[in-house]
Amino acid sequence: MLSAFVHAFRTPDLRRKILFTLAILAVFRLGSVIPAPNVNLQNVNQCRIEATTGSAAGIYSMINLFSGGALLQLAIFALGIMPYITASIILQLLTVVIPRLEALKKEGGSGQQKITQYTRYLTIVLAIMQSTAYVTMAITGQLFQGCSLPIVYDTNLFPIITMVLTMTAGTGIVMWLGELITERGVGNGMSVMIFTQIAAAFPAQVWGIALSRGTIEWNGLTLPNANGWLVFAAVVAVGLLVMLGVIFVEQAQRRIPVQYAKRMVGRRLVGGSTTYIPMKVNQAGVIPVIFASSILYLPVMLSQFVPDNPVASWINANMSGSSLWHNLLMFVLIVAFAYFYVAITFNPEEVADNMKKYGGFIPGIRAGKPTEKYLAYVLSRLTAPGSLYLGLISLLPAFAFVFMGTSQQFPFGGTSILIVVGVGLDTVKQIQSQLQQRNYEGFLR
Repeated sequence: MLSAFVHAFRTPDLRRKILFTLAILAVFRLGSVIPAPNVNLQNVNQCRIEATTGSAAGIYSMINLFSGGALLQLAIFALGIMPYITASIILQLLTVVIPRLEALKKEGGSGQQKITQYTRYLTIVLAIMQSTAYVTMAITGQLFQGCSLPIVYDTNLFPIITMVLTMTAGTGIVMWLGELITERGVGNGMSVMIFTQIAAAFPAQVWGIALSRGTIEWNGLTLPNANGWLVFAAVVAVGLLVMLGVIFVEQAQRRIPVQYAKRMVGRRLVGGSTTYIPMKVNQAGVIPVIFASSILYLPVMLSQFVPDNPVASWINANMSGSSLWHNLLMFVLIVAFAYFYVAITFNPEEVADNMKKYGGFIPGIRAGKPTEKYLAYVLSRLTAPGSLYLGLISLLPAFAFVFMGTSQQFPFGGTSILIVVGVGLDTVKQIQSQLQQRNYEGFLR
C-alpha cells in the first residue's frame, strides 16, 4: 500500500493532479477562516466559544457540520458548498416532476450541461437567501444565543449589503473551485470539499472529549486526566469500528445476473454475453441523512427569529441534537427519505424495458412486466436494511450521550462519518484505477 502511494507521486500526471487538489483545498480552507467585511472578529470568537460550550452546543454543532467552523466565524466562505448541494438535490427531484428537465437528462452530455447551468443559477439564488438570513441574525444578536456583544461594526445598509454580496461571491468561488477539482484534480470536487470541511473539525472534537472529562495541572500545563484518556481511547476505538462497519455496508451489493441472447446484426452474430446489475444495500447513499438534517434544522433556524414565542421555546428545548424528539424524528425522516429517494432514482420499469430492447433477461424471470416486478421486489428488500442502517448510524451521537456523556463533542456522528467514509472510498478508487492504468497494481496487492 505504501509503495502504491510512492508510485502515485512518481507518476507525473497523477502527482500534478494530487498536488493541484491539495492546493485548491488549501485555498478553500484559507477562505474559511478569513472574516467577511464589517465583522468584529474578537467578539465573534468570544461568542462562538460561549455558544459551542453552552447548553445549546448541540444546535451549533448542527450548524457547523458542513461549514468546518466557517459559518460561526462569518467567513467569506461561510456558506461553503451547501447551497450548491441543495440546488443539485432540488434539480434532481424536479427532473422527475418537470418533463422538460427529464427530456434534458435523456439528451446526454448537452442536456446535462444545461441542467448544470440551471444548478449554478439556483445556487446563487440560494446563497443570496441564506447569506441574507445569517447576516440578519448576526445583526439582531440571534446568531449566538445569550451573547450580547456586537458582532458587526456598522449596522447601516451599505456594510450589510457588502457582507451579503461577499458571502454570495464566496459561494460562487467555492462552486468554481469544486468544479476545478473535478476537472483537473482527483475525486469529485464537491464531495472532496465537504470531506475537508468535516475532517477539519475532527482533531479538535476528539481532543475535546478528553478535556471534557476533567483536567490536571502539571508544570503550568493543562492535561486530561486518566479518566479522560480512557474515554478518549474508547471513543477512537468505537469510531474505528463504526468506520469498518460503514465500509462493509457501503461496499455490499446484490448482483442480479443478466444474460443477453445472441442476435444477428447484419451478417454478424453478436450477444450471448453475461453480466449483472449491481444493486447496493445503501442505494440512496448519504442523501436521506442530508435531507433529514436540513428539514430538522429549518424549525431550529426559524425559532431564532422569534425567541419569545412559546412554539420557538419548545423547539429550542426539544429539538436539540441530544433530545429524544430530535432523534426519533431524525430516524423516521431518514427511513422515509431513503425509500423516497430510491424510488425516484431507480426505475425498475425503465431498466426492464432497456433489457428487453437489447435482448437481455434475468435467468428464470420472463422479460417485460415480470422482470419489472422482480427488480422492484429486490429493491424494496434491499432498501429496508439500508434505510435502517442509515437511521442507526445517525443516532450515534445519542448513543454516545447515553453511554459516555460525550454527545456534544462526539465526532463520529451519522452524517459526518458517512460522508467521510464514502468520499474517502470514492477518491481511493479513482487513484487506484489510475495507478492500474499505468502500473497494473493498486493500493492492495
